[in-house]
Amino acid sequence: MAVAAAQRDRTAAVRITVLGATGSIGQSLADLIERNPDRFEVAALVANRNAGLLADMAGRLNAALAVLADESQFQDLQDRLQGTGISVSAGENAVLEAVDRDTDLVVGAIVGSAGLIPTMRAIRPGRRIALANKECLVCAGDLFMGKIRETGAELLPVDSEHNAIYQVFEADKADQVESVILTASGGPFRTFSKADMNKVTPAQALKHPNWDMGARITIDSATMMNKGFEVIEASHLFPISHDQLAVLVHPQSVVHGLVQYKDGSLLAQLGSPDMRTPIAHCLAYPERMEVPVKRLDLAEIAQLNFEAPDLDRFPALRLALEAMKAGRGAPAALNAADEVAVAAFLSGQIGFLDIPAAIEAVLEELEKADALATADCVEAILELDGAARAKTSEWIKSRCL
Repeated sequence: MAVAAAQRDRTAAVRITVLGATGSIGQSLADLIERNPDRFEVAALVANRNAGLLADMAGRLNAALAVLADESQFQDLQDRLQGTGISVSAGENAVLEAVDRDTDLVVGAIVGSAGLIPTMRAIRPGRRIALANKECLVCAGDLFMGKIRETGAELLPVDSEHNAIYQVFEADKADQVESVILTASGGPFRTFSKADMNKVTPAQALKHPNWDMGARITIDSATMMNKGFEVIEASHLFPISHDQLAVLVHPQSVVHGLVQYKDGSLLAQLGSPDMRTPIAHCLAYPERMEVPVKRLDLAEIAQLNFEAPDLDRFPALRLALEAMKAGRGAPAALNAADEVAVAAFLSGQIGFLDIPAAIEAVLEELEKADALATADCVEAILELDGAARAKTSEWIKSRCL
């Protein structure tokens, strides 16, 4: 579990830096901050290259600083914020300088391996890290959690499933936990046969039945790779063994996570499928704040369904579980191969079932080459990430010949 940071003055506004401000997490976060302007002060907003959206957000949230990673968009951002008093900068160094600013809470929501270095840099004594970037734990879990413990920073998970478990996991009774269960909607193809899944299009895969998310995570949900990533993350977030982690398919997405205790008690967190709830939990922790999400009406829902995941129809989940148990560099390679394969599917280069096929082939090749060594620094992880991406691209090209 997270290490508690120093006691904060709860009457003072919380200073926030947001990494990945223009993504779906950043947008939900902005909505909550706008509704509670006296509780939060935005020190910096960091995005990749969307100058228009970043400028709009910076103005609405009265941010002190707006930063783009892509230097080519600097002039556009500067022009849009001219005369507002909001400072503007761009480039990799500017991102790291934003992270170094005095702030209480850093929201790590940069998508992909690009979020590794700035989010790691954000960890420091007295700070709270609200983590939404899965690569920090999937690819660099040991390093990331080691730095959290070393600095005494406080880590709160933003992801809905991990946040749900965090809320019902009694940290002082970790030795009394039997299992931790992450729920999965099953995605749009939960009832499809393999033959049916072989024909699905990107447009079909991008229609998630419950959640509104970015393209990659939506496809990962359809393959159930995202649930595999979440299991890997949970193995670092909570003091439990791999064998104590389980996945349960729950199509309604009402129950987000469960903890089974040795006395037979099964504690669950329930809520509408709206990311503002877990984000608000991180913003206000250890208190709670009002969020305008739809309240659950269990009488109206009437029925909640659960089923075991099918690892034959959804091999991506199996690959993730195997990578978690293999450890070393396997999870990082898994993530990199998945990102390339998903992009190839979205561009029409490969089919839906080719995504897990590509990942499995790449992992096997890297294992045979003894290229999945344990990484002792972020640079080594990024090197493995690059190698896995190159191997996946090669596999895709061979498939397209």
